[in-house]
This record gives sequence, C-alpha cells and structure tokens, in this order.
Amino acid sequence: MNFVTTKTAADMINTECLILGIFMGKMIGETAKYIDKNSKKSISKLIASGDIKTGLGSTKIINNMEGVKAKRVLIVGLGSQESFGADEFKKACESAMNSISGIKLNNFANYLIIEKVKSTSNYYKSRYFVEAYFSSIYQFDQLKTEKKNKISTPAKIIMGISNSGDSEKIKLGCEHGRSISVGVNIAKDLGNLPANICTPTYLANQSKKFAKRYKKMSVKILNEGTLKKLKMNSFLSVTAGSKEPAKMIVMEYKGAQKQRPYVLVGKGVTFDTGGISIKPSAKMDEMKYDMCGAATVIGAICAVAEMKLPINLNVVVPACENRPSSSATLPGDIVKSMSGQTIEILNTDAEGRLILCDALTYSERFNPKYIVDVATLTGACVVALGHIRTAIMSNNEDLSNNLMDAADKASDKAWKMPMGSEYDNQLKSNFADMANIGSGYGGSITAACFLGRFTKNMKWAHLDIAGTAWKSGAQKGSTGRPVPMLSEFIINQSKKNS
Repeated sequence: MNFVTTKTAADMINTECLILGIFMGKMIGETAKYIDKNSKKSISKLIASGDIKTGLGSTKIINNMEGVKAKRVLIVGLGSQESFGADEFKKACESAMNSISGIKLNNFANYLIIEKVKSTSNYYKSRYFVEAYFSSIYQFDQLKTEKKNKISTPAKIIMGISNSGDSEKIKLGCEHGRSISVGVNIAKDLGNLPANICTPTYLANQSKKFAKRYKKMSVKILNEGTLKKLKMNSFLSVTAGSKEPAKMIVMEYKGAQKQRPYVLVGKGVTFDTGGISIKPSAKMDEMKYDMCGAATVIGAICAVAEMKLPINLNVVVPACENRPSSSATLPGDIVKSMSGQTIEILNTDAEGRLILCDALTYSERFNPKYIVDVATLTGACVVALGHIRTAIMSNNEDLSNNLMDAADKASDKAWKMPMGSEYDNQLKSNFADMANIGSGYGGSITAACFLGRFTKNMKWAHLDIAGTAWKSGAQKGSTGRPVPMLSEFIINQSKKNS
C-alpha cells in the first residue's frame, strides 16, 4: 500500500472513492462546498431532503455524482465546526473507514484532512486517518472454521492537500500511523487468543519471532530455574499453582548509540483464576485479557521497530498463569521478593503486583532513563475511570506529564491519579514488610503504591489499563490500547534525544 499526496481539485481527482466531510449548518466543509458548487448543488439538495445527515459520524455514499470524476463520493458528517477537535476528527475517520471496509477498492482519496481541526496538525490528521483505516479492516477469525471474506486493501491511498509544503508531514503521519497500527494489531491478536493457546511459552515464542523480524531487536527468555537463581520469589509465588512454566521475556531494541534505554514492563498473566482467592465464574473467561499489559508493551516495541526510531527501548514481560492447586500460594503466605523486601500475600487475586515488583527490580540493571509498567491491575481503576481512560500514577512529574501529553496527542485518553503516604500506609503488615493489598478503598492507588516501593531509584510510571485494554459485550475483544499512547511517548522521547 502506497500513500501519496495530491493538490488535484476534489472534483477532478480520478479515484474509486472520494471522501469528504460536511459540518452542521451553513458551513458544510471546504471540500464539500467546492464539490457542491460544481455539482449543481447536489450536496445542498441532499441535505435539505434529509438524505444526508451532518451529525458526527454519519455517512452517505453517492455513486456517480454529477460534475465529479470519482466513481463514488463518501460524505461524512463532522458535527459542529466549533467543537471539531482531534477526538471528533478521529471518530469521523473511523465512521468513514467502517462504511467502506466491505467495498473492494483499488484506491480512494481522503479529502477529510483538508478540514481544519482544533489544535491538530496535518501530521496527526493523516496519522489518525491511517490508524482508523487499519482498525476498520482488523479481523480476528483465526480460530473459526468458517472465516469471513478477507478484506482487500487498496494499492494506493491518496491524501488531498491544499499546500505542497504539507506533503512530507502528511506522508510521515501516514507511515507512523501504519507502524503504530502494526503494534496495535499485534496487541489485539495476542490479547484475543484464548489461554490454552496464548500461554507464557507461546508469548515467549512469539517474542522470538518478532526479534527475527526486526534487525535491531533481540530477545532473551529467562526460565523458572533462572528466576529462582535471581530470587524472584514474589513472581514465582503466583505461578506456583500452575503446571505451565513461567517465563521472563526480555526484548531489546537498539536504535541509538550509547543512550540509556527506556524500559516498558508488561504484566503477562495469561490467565487469572484468582488462585486460592478464586474469582466469581461470571466473566471469568475475560481473564485471558490479564496479559494485555504484556501484549501492549510487545506491540509498542514492534511499532517502534517499524518506525526505526533512534532510541533504545527494552521490554520486560513476566509471564505466568495464576491457578489454584495443592501447590498454590495460600492467603497469609509470606515471600521475599528479588529486592529483599518481604510481602504478606493476603489475597492471591492481587497477583499482578507480585510479578511486576520482581520485574521492576530486575529492570533496574538497565539503568533506564524512564521506566513504565503497564498492567490490567485493578477493578478499582474501572470503578474510578470506567472504560474511557487509562490511569497514570508516577513518582516523577515530568514523566507523568509526558505520558499525559502523549495520551492527548495520540487521542488515547488517560488521567493522572494521585499517590502518597496516606495511601501507602494501607499496605502495612504485622508480619512482613508490606501486605499485597490495602483496605479496599482507593485500590488502584494502593496497588500503584505497592509497586512504588520497588522503584524508588528509578523515574517510574504505572499505567492501569484494566478499563481500557478490552471491550465486553457485542464488541468483545482486545482494543490494543494503550499502544498509541506509548508509541507517541517514545516518538517524542526520540526527538528529545536526537
């Protein structure tokens, strides 16, 4: 697939589908006004008759429009021009792409990006559009006997521009959008696989395949024997009830010389029953998504490798299952973590922090500039933020601000949550250095405070993605979030380091 730019007038572009937008009211959009004028007011007439809606995300395909060379015209509602920002633009793009995803097209022309979007450059507009395109054609039917018809991809996507000077930025946005989509789809695929396929061993093997795909990427797999030698007893306490061997996956991307690496740590519990503190059966099948932190960071490093960014990035994934059995860890057991700190395990279903704390301690050897862990850690986060925003908690204000900025720019929403001694004090134990749960209130924050005890020598942030990593119901499936946020964060950091 090639991305090309053109200054050709919209009515003269020879394409199988011309995509343009219309706003509510008299200001119907720059391209739409031009087309309307040259098509004997075709658009105005269709709006007046109610055949075209202008609400955000509405779509209408018109074949063989008078005065237009394009075979068909897709008109997309943009809503109010006054409130048309990045989120609205992205929704319009998603609606546009979903409406033509079932049509076999050799090419199409996107003139949506000519429209002005509040505080959004042409680079981001083109990137959002390409991300929306790849999202619209994503399918996960590998395990079905009757597969959907494979969606054909166009050989060429044409991006309409009003200024020749915009061309390079738009092309870069397209290429970055494609690279980020590769990472998002990797995260989706790994997340959507069932636990009997996507085991810790499977995750490790997939990581090896990715390392072979990218020239500057390497991988190392630590087995349980090595984990025992490293005294990762907290991590091993979670896998104690499972016959499936735990793995520590360490991926490295070296895109720069003599620079401290950035480190992403992803929770990789490939299935979480809760262990002895077993979960309710309702929706327990969705606990295959408890490795979405791992899927995210693997997707992110692949996106970075696709973009060939001049930065060093390491990914650390503690991968295991959490099952009940005669050998499983019991509530009240005390273990010594790799850091030397002891933990009273009051609840075996608060297991994510138990594997992450050892992974964070291990990661300190890389002397990271910044370290970010990503985890479907707490149901409390879903209560606090719903399924809209990822929670950010950090011991470094610059890092948390950089992540928030990346979330905003990537249109991958997040929210900063507080930390502090008032919450950390809830982790006190009469028998160990700390307990693995707090009082039950502020659960997402106390979980972060727990991890903060293992990151005091590093600039660290924690992303709780329990509410954003997957969807339930009719649209059930992995979202691939927050790969876009992390990709944007690494892009920005690579610019600062160059």
